[in-house]
Amino acid sequence: MNEKPRVLLVEDEESIREGLRDVLLYHGYEVTAVGSGEEGIDRALAGEFAVVLLDVMLPGVNGFEVCRRVRHENPAQAILMLTAKGSEEDVVQGFRSGADDYVTKPFSVRELLARVEALLRRSGALGGTDAFVTFGGWEIETANLMAKRDGQQLEITPRELGLIRLLRREKGRIVSRRTLLKEVWGMGEEIETRTVDMHIAKLRKKLDPEGELIQTVRGAGYRYRG
Repeated sequence: MNEKPRVLLVEDEESIREGLRDVLLYHGYEVTAVGSGEEGIDRALAGEFAVVLLDVMLPGVNGFEVCRRVRHENPAQAILMLTAKGSEEDVVQGFRSGADDYVTKPFSVRELLARVEALLRRSGALGGTDAFVTFGGWEIETANLMAKRDGQQLEITPRELGLIRLLRREKGRIVSRRTLLKEVWGMGEEIETRTVDMHIAKLRKKLDPEGELIQTVRGAGYRYRG
C-alpha cells in the first residue's frame, strides 16, 4: 500500500464526484474517481485501494451490485456506501451486499472523513494497530486481513476485524448490540440490531463454527469466551 491511502470514488453526479475528490485530495488521500458502476467494478478489481466510496444510485449497474461483485472477488476490501436512501431496509440491503459502513446524503464533509478514517483504522490501513491479533486459535494479520490456524487461512472483512477487536477487549463481559453498533459501526439508533446479528453469524461461520468463542447472551448481547 502506498504511503497515502488510495481511495476509489464511484459517483455518477459530476459535481459531487469532483467535490469529494478535491476534499479527499486535500486531506491527504490518493483518489481515483469514476462515474459508473461498470467502471467502479473494473477499477476496484484491477487496483489496490484502501477503501471504496460507492454511491448506490448509479447508471447501469447499481451500487448494491457493484458492492456484491467487489466483495465476492476481494473479501478484504473496505467499502463505504454513499446513499440518499436512509431507510432501514436500504441500509440493511447495503450491509447484505457486503458494505462495511454507509453515510446518508446529504452528509457533512466532517462526517464522511470521520467514517473513512474509522474504517481505515479498523482495517489496519492507517497503521497504529497491532500487526497480529489472536482470536481463539486463530492468528489474524491485520494488514492483509488474513486469519490463520493449523495451516488453514481465511480472509476476513474490516468490519469483522472491528468486531473481533471489541469482543477481545471486553473478554468475559457481555457486549450489547447497541455497543457494537456504536463502536464498530459508529452508529446509535439509526438501524435495528439485527445488523449486528447478521455480521456475528458470518464471523462465527468463518472462525467459530462450533460456537466456542462467541457466546450469545439472550436479550443482552454477546460475550467473547476466548
